[in-house]
Amino acid sequence: MGFSCRPVLSLAYPLYASVRAIESKSPVDDQQWLTYWVLYSLITLFELTFAKALEWIPIWSYAKLILTSWLVIPYFSGAAYVYEHYVRPFFVSTTENVNIWYVPSKKDSLGKPEDMLTAAEKYIEEHGTEAFENLLNKAGKTRKSSKHANGSY
Repeated sequence: MGFSCRPVLSLAYPLYASVRAIESKSPVDDQQWLTYWVLYSLITLFELTFAKALEWIPIWSYAKLILTSWLVIPYFSGAAYVYEHYVRPFFVSTTENVNIWYVPSKKDSLGKPEDMLTAAEKYIEEHGTEAFENLLNKAGKTRKSSKHANGSY
C-alpha cells in the first residue's frame, strides 16, 4: 500500500478542515482541529525524541497511520477522547469532569444529525436536570466574569 496517503491524512486534510473551521462560526470544529494539532505536535515531539528507538520498531509507521486516522476522522472523535482523558487532566486541574465535546456528526436513531437541543436532552438524561442547571450557571458566571474583566457590561 505504501504510505503516500499518510501526508494527506495527517497534514493536508487537517489543514483544509482547520481553515474551514476558522471560517465557520461554530466553536465545535475549532476545538476538534486545535485538539488534533496539539496531539499531532505531541506525536511529532515523541517521534523526534525517540527516533533511534523507533527505527527498531517495524510497525511504528503502521501504528502511527492508524493512530492518526483515529484522531482525524470525526466519526471516532479520537482527538477529543485523547485530549479529554489524558492531555487536559495533565494541563488543567479541574474538580468536576465536564464533557465539553459536542460532535454534531453523530446521528440519532432516525438517521438525522443530532442538534444542540438533542445533545442537551441527552446530557440531562445522563446527568440529571440539576447537573445541567449547574453547567448553565457555571457557563453564565464565566461569561459575566470575562465581560467584567474586559471592561464591557
